[in-house]
Amino acid sequence: MPEAIDALASERAHMVEQQLMRRGIRDPRVLEAMREVPREAFVGAEEQGRAYADGALPLGHAQTISQPYMVARAAELAELAPGDIALDVGLGSGYQAAVLSHLCERVIGIELVPELAAEAERRLAKLGYDNIEVLTGDGSLGVPARAPFDAILVAAATSEAPPALKEQLRQGGRLVIPLGASKLQTLTVITRTLAGFTSDEYDSCVYVPLLGAAKREP
Repeated sequence: MPEAIDALASERAHMVEQQLMRRGIRDPRVLEAMREVPREAFVGAEEQGRAYADGALPLGHAQTISQPYMVARAAELAELAPGDIALDVGLGSGYQAAVLSHLCERVIGIELVPELAAEAERRLAKLGYDNIEVLTGDGSLGVPARAPFDAILVAAATSEAPPALKEQLRQGGRLVIPLGASKLQTLTVITRTLAGFTSDEYDSCVYVPLLGAAKREP
């Protein structure tokens, strides 16, 4: 893990208090991860001054780095334990994967856009994250070779959860995914049980559309 010594630590701490804790994020491990991961390292130079803004930021290729609250909320809903393995679908800049890497043993991040995947891999390596594996490919199909997963987090919206992702969950595993229409979705947790799958709805949200073979237009 990176040994973070940076000038924006106070802005990060303020973000955690004002944007996360005041909105109900309570998991102490998630809050600590959000304090430690330098979001400014995951945005372009032109966005440095807005690294801790309360919103998503553009990455290029019609993709975004998610709002800090949504990253924290998805991580909290995933309920990761230290020994878990997580799949991050829609790796983007690598920011969410970096947060998750503080919460579990290993993160597999998959990104459809080769340029973004390559940039994220270089960035994560430079920052010292050694428990994140970056793959280029269609995240809507999951990563069968690395399954099963304790948690799968999807940073893109679709009208229904891709069956491949549900099937790649371990028993008791959780799929955290924004489901719904194009302009508004609901962050949903699908849990694999002995009897099948259960679904619970949480926060309203807005994400870019999920791409890939298993996409369903939101």
